[in-house]
Parts: sequence; structure tokens; C-alpha cells
Amino acid sequence: MFNSFSASYAGHVVDDNLGLEGTPANDRWYSNEQLAEVFDWALDISRHLEDNGYDEFWMAEHHFQPEGYECIPNLIMLGLYLACNTQRLKYGCGFNITPMWHPLRLAEDFAMADILSGGRIIFGVGRGYHSREVETFGSPMFDGDANRELFEEQVEVMVKAFNEEAFSHDGKHYQIPAKVPYRGYTLEKLSLVPRPLRQPVDIWQPLVSGNPKGVDFMARVGIKAMVANTPEPARHERLTMYQEAAGRYGRELELGEDIALGYRFFIGDNREQAIKEAKPYFEEAMKFAAPLGLMRLEENQIEAVANPGLRRGVQLPTLEEAVESGAWLCGSADDIVNALKEDEARYPGVERINLGSVMGMPREVFKDQLSRFAQDVMPAFNGS
Repeated sequence: MFNSFSASYAGHVVDDNLGLEGTPANDRWYSNEQLAEVFDWALDISRHLEDNGYDEFWMAEHHFQPEGYECIPNLIMLGLYLACNTQRLKYGCGFNITPMWHPLRLAEDFAMADILSGGRIIFGVGRGYHSREVETFGSPMFDGDANRELFEEQVEVMVKAFNEEAFSHDGKHYQIPAKVPYRGYTLEKLSLVPRPLRQPVDIWQPLVSGNPKGVDFMARVGIKAMVANTPEPARHERLTMYQEAAGRYGRELELGEDIALGYRFFIGDNREQAIKEAKPYFEEAMKFAAPLGLMRLEENQIEAVANPGLRRGVQLPTLEEAVESGAWLCGSADDIVNALKEDEARYPGVERINLGSVMGMPREVFKDQLSRFAQDVMPAFNGS
């Protein structure tokens, strides 16, 4: 039953010259003062969510983006700041890109934030998808197997650190503790000081590709999954894969249990109006995502997205197609309710719903959409 509603914000400050006819992604360049406005956006949206009855606010960790798309470098630090300036909203780390951290520093930072926020920070981990970020921090991204190997060992270290009063780890990438003398004895175990007070720590990760190895790791460790705006039948396949993997490790789950569903949405008077108003944001997101390999496009399509001069005669994805596939929800409030009711029946174990902002969506537009959803969609769900 859907009973928890949240929103996500990747940290963009882009909100003008949008769409395929607007400024190319690589030509955007913002001043430091403009980029720093991301924190004002986050606080303003936080307070708006709290006033409108939402439960959680999820943000994304990213680095080195003068283009203004993803401008939050530290989720735990920002989440703690926002928790100190709001009353009850929880802040989801969606996601701490673990290969860019030492796992013990990440574990320490989260433990401290858990204590100081009164349990209002939600822990999340991800492998990363920006080469500019991950490789610059000295970790592999182009080598997917090496990235996964590092990530999984890091998560194992953090789980030990959270759950054990004293622990050791002997792995390929980490030897913990260091084999050094200390106060007259040789270190054999280490303690995270302090550990999180709320135990066990819920760990969330995006379930993106449906790779069986990755899903099996999530199930074995007990990681919960965020599945964002994935059309059918791929979404059903991934939720079923997660359920079956959890069963192999003794966790008998309803279909969708321990999973949050993410949606891109836009509410208008009707479907046609909603699509018309949302189209610039859809196109801006495509300009951002396609060159990063986040959309299944041919090379000529990717070039056409990045360069308006190459667009003539090239067929590109449309918002109409995304709505038809279910990757976006566009329409009246009743249309949105009906679509969500179908998913609620299809996935009886799902409780959390996450509403995503889109690259380029102006702050006030996003806030207005969140208000409309809270007023006209949430009341249709008895568990909310």
C-alpha cells in the first residue's frame, strides 16, 4: 500500500533557455554565486515539502558541474543542515557515490549525522556514472567490473563498521585495521566511534540495470532498492528479480517490498496540456543524459541532442512516447491517481513513492507541482 510520499532533487540551478532549442548542455556555464544557490533551492523545497505533508526529501551527490545540473557535493552535510532548519522531514542520500569515498569516512559521517539529526538522515549508496567525477577521484568507472568489485567491498566494510562493536577486514582494496603498533600492542580490530544509534541501518541503492550480480549483492546484504521511472515490463522484471534474490537469502517479501518507486510527473488540466508544459523539461533532461549514455540512443541521435546543427532529419525520443510507455506520468490529477492505483495493485509490497524533479524545471514550477500532488493525489491513498 502506498503510504509514504517523497520528492527528489538532483541539485540543478538550470531553469532558462530550456529544451532542444535552448542552450546546449556543454555551453552552459554558471558563476560560483549562481551555483551556490542550490542550497537555497534545497532549503526552500524542504520547507515546502514539510508544509505539504511529504515524508522524505532525496538528493544526489555529484561534483565538478559548472553547467549547473547537479551541484550538491556532500549529501550528509547538506541533509544535516536541512534537518536543523526543518521540523520532521527526513533526508535521503540518493546516493553517496561510494567509490569516491573511503568507506570508513563515509560510515563515520553518516553515524555522526544520524546522531545529530535524531535519525532523520537516510543512508544510500551508488556506484556512479560520471567519468569526470569517479575517475578524477582515483576510482574506476569505465571498467565496470573493477567499479563493482570496489563498491561491493566498500559496502561490506561499512556494514561491519555499523553493526560490530569491533571489526576487522582483510580484502583486496582495504586492510582494516592497519597492521601497526599502537600504545604497546598490535592492532587487530577497529571500532567506529560513534556508531549510528538507529540500528540496523537501512541502506538504499538505485536498481538501474537489473544486472543479476548486482541484484544478488543487494539481496545478500539487505540493501533496499529505488527503482526510478522504469517502464513496463522492465520494472516488473526488476522487482521480481529482487524478490526472488531476497528469497534465496531467507527474506520472504511481497512483490515490491523494500522497494521505492520513482516517477517523473506533471499535472495539468488534461494530458495534452500537461505534455505541452512539461516538454521543455523532458528535452533538457535528454540534453543532459543522452551524452552520458543514460538513454538508449544511436550515436547520430546523441550527436543531434548535443548539437542543434545536426538535428535535421534525426528522430529523437518524445515526451508523448515516454508518457505512452509509462516512463512519465502526465495528465490531470485523476489520471495520475489512476496510474498510481494500477501500480499499487500490481506491486502490493511497495510503500514508498518518490516524485522526481527534472533537469531545468524551475523551482516554483516544481513546488507548484508538489502542491497539486499533495492536494489532489495524496488523499486518494488511504495509507498516506
